[in-house]
Amino acid sequence: MIRPVNQLRKEQEAYWIIFSKDKIVSRGDMPALILASWHELPMIHRHSEQLIHVGELNHTPCFAVDMGFEDTNDSALRLHSLRAFLTQGKDRYFELAARAWQQILFLRTHKYCGQCGSRMRVIDWELATHCDTCKHRCYPRISPCIIVAIKKGDHILLAQGPSQRERGMFSTLAGFVESGESLENAVHREVMEEVGIRVKNLRYFGSQPWPFPHSLMVGYLAEYDSGEIQVDGHEILEANWYSKATLPVVPPEFSIAGKLITAALNNE
Repeated sequence: MIRPVNQLRKEQEAYWIIFSKDKIVSRGDMPALILASWHELPMIHRHSEQLIHVGELNHTPCFAVDMGFEDTNDSALRLHSLRAFLTQGKDRYFELAARAWQQILFLRTHKYCGQCGSRMRVIDWELATHCDTCKHRCYPRISPCIIVAIKKGDHILLAQGPSQRERGMFSTLAGFVESGESLENAVHREVMEEVGIRVKNLRYFGSQPWPFPHSLMVGYLAEYDSGEIQVDGHEILEANWYSKATLPVVPPEFSIAGKLITAALNNE
């Protein structure tokens, strides 16, 4: 929800998630939210018209501020990526930062109406933009994706696409849900398209917001049913079955891919 500064007690401490370009401003070399009062952060005062309340941390309100493409011009401040926040292993920090980025990206990309081209107005009682000309209203975009760990006996299927090859990593299969498609149908379709096999006994595992830029990863565990691995050579370059003893480099466990791999290999 957008909250004007005049609704805040300016001397009250709050956590601030300040974006400059696509990075988060922090004090020091380690990524962390800034705990300060409004008075202590003069570089955000010119952006007071759009403070986004994204939640609370330790019973303290947390606000997001978008500096756009401005630099902080403060040698005591550092810029960190969202992935840097993810690697800290502090789920609540990342959750708040992810929510803030997705909402800020929405406001950046919905200044004008996609239906008639008029200037959009930001609604202050919910996170939305509204066109007074044609009455079109927009809300933040969320793109659902499935991600699945497939077991065959004591082996797990891991694949490598172009981005994973650059990092020397293998991971679980994932893909976007198409319009009119259920999550379960998306799992079956993506697995068949990417590696040419069929799966069975799908079981919901969990989900994770993935703000790169606005995805929601929905995780499943599944069992191999039939077929032989056949990769397309474009989205998937290589895929194989791995045991716990032969596991290649995989995503860290703070990601849902890492959690899925651990759960599958531990028969959870």
